[in-house]
Amino acid sequence: MRPLRGCRGRGVVVGTVTLCLAAGWALQTPGGVSLVVPQANINATVAQNILLSVEYSCRGVATIEWKHVSSWGTTKIVEWKSGNYVNISTVYKDRVTTFENGSIQLLNVGMRDAGYYFITVTEEYGTNTYGTIIVNVYEIIYEDLHFVAVLFSFLAAVSAILICFMWLCNKSLHLFQKKTAHKLTASTTEEIELETIEC
Repeated sequence: MRPLRGCRGRGVVVGTVTLCLAAGWALQTPGGVSLVVPQANINATVAQNILLSVEYSCRGVATIEWKHVSSWGTTKIVEWKSGNYVNISTVYKDRVTTFENGSIQLLNVGMRDAGYYFITVTEEYGTNTYGTIIVNVYEIIYEDLHFVAVLFSFLAAVSAILICFMWLCNKSLHLFQKKTAHKLTASTTEEIELETIEC
């Protein structure tokens, strides 16, 4: 078989490149929504601020919606159209910050904020994609620290009282021994005098 030369060979190459570019363009036209959730599980403590981080991309204008699902029910947090309006529910009015990449930040989380957070990104052509983030919220248990502090204070007070009691007992013992030693000396002297008188 003879290799293609001249214009025909270049035409095949140009045709192939054109076909690849057209296929790539067709794949990127409406319907190309992608969503990346880098951290699908978040652990937080009460009163902490958390970032529900996502990154979406699409060719058209997207509408982003966040919902919270927990044992207390489903709550719509926020919905916005990129570059347009932001509609934050009244429950989250002062606690949510939105970002252009689709992420939201929750301020001052509580125990009721634990649960599943669902994001829906809908492109203007009707294509949508979903993502989920699980948030676990833990309480800092100050009662345990309080109990330990009270117990430590109680034990310190008891040990101080016992040390004082031992010091008093020691002093009393020394005084008793001095009196006893003085009485013994006096009685010994008396015995010696009596012996000398009898002799």
